Amino acid sequence: MTGTDSAFPIDLSQFKKLALDPNKPNLTVEEKAALKANIQLLAMPSGHTGGAYDTVPEVCMLLALFNQSPDAFVPIIFDEAGHRGSMPAEHLLHYRAANSKLPGHPELGLTPGVKFSSGRLGHMWPLVNGVALANKDKTVFCLGSDGSQQEGNDAEAARIAVARGLNVKLLVDDNDVTIAGHPSEYLKGYHVSQTLEGHGLKVFTVDGEDVDALWGAVSGIVTYNGPAAVVSKRKMAPGVPDIEGSIHGHDVIPVKSAIKYLESKGYTGLGDILLNIHPAPQPYLFSGVSKELGANRVVFGEAVNLVLDGLSKEEAAKKVMVIDSDLEGSTGLKVIHQKHPEVFVPSGIMERGNFSAAAGFGFDHDKFGVFSTFSAFLEMVVSEITMARLNHCNVLCHFSHSGVDEMADNTCHFGINSLFADNGLSDVHSWLYFPADPLQMVAVIKRVFFERGVRFVFSTRSKVPFILKEDGSKYFGEGYEFVPGKDETILEGKAGYVVSFGEMLYRSYDAVLRLRQGGLDVGLINKPTLNIVDEKTLAKVGASPFVLIVESFNQKTGLGSKYGTWLLERGFAPKYGYMGTTKEGSGGLWEQIPYQNLDPQSIIAKVQTLAI
Repeated sequence: MTGTDSAFPIDLSQFKKLALDPNKPNLTVEEKAALKANIQLLAMPSGHTGGAYDTVPEVCMLLALFNQSPDAFVPIIFDEAGHRGSMPAEHLLHYRAANSKLPGHPELGLTPGVKFSSGRLGHMWPLVNGVALANKDKTVFCLGSDGSQQEGNDAEAARIAVARGLNVKLLVDDNDVTIAGHPSEYLKGYHVSQTLEGHGLKVFTVDGEDVDALWGAVSGIVTYNGPAAVVSKRKMAPGVPDIEGSIHGHDVIPVKSAIKYLESKGYTGLGDILLNIHPAPQPYLFSGVSKELGANRVVFGEAVNLVLDGLSKEEAAKKVMVIDSDLEGSTGLKVIHQKHPEVFVPSGIMERGNFSAAAGFGFDHDKFGVFSTFSAFLEMVVSEITMARLNHCNVLCHFSHSGVDEMADNTCHFGINSLFADNGLSDVHSWLYFPADPLQMVAVIKRVFFERGVRFVFSTRSKVPFILKEDGSKYFGEGYEFVPGKDETILEGKAGYVVSFGEMLYRSYDAVLRLRQGGLDVGLINKPTLNIVDEKTLAKVGASPFVLIVESFNQKTGLGSKYGTWLLERGFAPKYGYMGTTKEGSGGLWEQIPYQNLDPQSIIAKVQTLAI
């Protein structure tokens, strides 16, 4: 058998149960041999390769500590990135597959053997402090990295740990690689060991690939009374030729590189397995849209470039500042960095500080800051958004990876609470835009880039098709002009209306077209400005027999939770329904949408219940 049906090709029964005494900082010959054998056995690059692969030595040592003194430790290896668990080895061949319960960031209650949820950097150390406060007679471990240590949460956690003398022990993988580059280059002055020492922790800085030195440091922090850290200096993915020390080690290793590495370790014949693991294809053929797809998250950056192309380099540098949060390749900023380096500021994994820097640049009436990160992390900057609004700052925010579509990393990365950004009072407008396809993204950016105030643009991780008119031309193509606050009638209808936006518009369009083919005259409204009432369109929709809001945002906090109130306030009372994300994810890619009952057939079924 090949692919995911194969037997797991590595014999994990060779793992040696080892017990190490922290009071003995020097390994015996036998202990060192067993430890190195375990490290060699488990050091397999896959998934989010870098951190998980790098810290195999630390994990093997912690397991040996748990074996030696099980009552002395909280027997959980907390991890800032959320990659730890235990399950049958064969299940690893289903990593990131839909409904495998093994998403990119495993989750408590979903992934077998996982004892905590993580996946948002900087969030675990503060939680681990609480675990330590609840278990004062035990030592608690937390794995981290030079990436997670950039988050402001960790600075707060350090102060608490030192002030309370918590028995928290950090193991920091300091490999000088994050998604977008090398901290030593883009964040000069940042130094993990010095920062932790400055907070008051006891710090051991060692070569993470030197087993003797690493164990000496681990034993040192365990026997130290109070918060302490081992900072392991190493290249990312050490010993993996094609990705060692490079940003390519952060995520999934290329299959050919993995095969080459594994064969160098004596594991032959793995190509038949790895080369036969494929994502499930999307079987549905959508109507009303193009076969051509575009990535709105990338188009955002291309659209910004179109605006900047109209300025001289000197004028652009004076007027615009674009700041990255180590995600430039994922959120569209990379093309800005390449074409307009005069406006670009590379920065680290510091969303709060970076957003406020963009807002501060735009504190001047005629200057404009641009900030971008994943939509899931919008929740981290809500307070900073308030301060930017109170200071009348000009900042354009791009939050990519919105909704749930193709969110293989699952629930911790869902961007579903985006309307949290609309947290100002009624006398101050914020503008939240969610374009439906690449052409509308370009139209939105061209129109709103130099508008003043706080503006938000959302996009998805997934690519989207182009919305087509009935004659086959592109709806947002030649002649289209985006008007902020204006809803767009894609199709008129007498039976009722579906209101949607973003990546759910094309799915809603497909459902509406099929309903109309079946004799139900349903209309479709695109609402690209999420938080502003278009009174004319609302009146039309409100006078119809039913209204259905379709979105992938959280059903509790999304557009659907507001739209019904807008209708009632104006005296409209059609039958009303709204569909959004309601449960933790399934993993996988396109499968997330039908799992949330947001696919066209689910939309059709919901419409039919309202049209009765």
